[in-house]
Amino acid sequence: MSIDSELLDIRRKIVVCKNDIDLSKKTDNTVFILFVEESQGSAGGRIGGAGLRRISKISCFNIVEGTTQKIYETSDETEISKFEIPLSAVAMDIKLSNGVPKVIQGIVDDNLVDTYLGLIQ
Repeated sequence: MSIDSELLDIRRKIVVCKNDIDLSKKTDNTVFILFVEESQGSAGGRIGGAGLRRISKISCFNIVEGTTQKIYETSDETEISKFEIPLSAVAMDIKLSNGVPKVIQGIVDDNLVDTYLGLIQ
């Protein structure tokens, strides 16, 4: 799957990236997409954090000079358990390759991306 199709996937996801996402430009970036499953009581109106959010799949893309390459993907629970879900993710404006804007849940966090990269290498 391309990064565009994964970002357009209807499943709930949290994106963690080094830079703002504008796939219509040739901006270097590293983008982790954490697909999140909601448990009972953790829907949009989570009461004081009640309920659990569990990552079911992780994909990572590296973008260099406009060329995008998927460098990691896993659905393995043991691998996924090493990743922490960022609690500070917010609504984030991105642009897809065709320039179409989209709002996703995510965070630009260079340090967290570096931490994640350390887990996959």
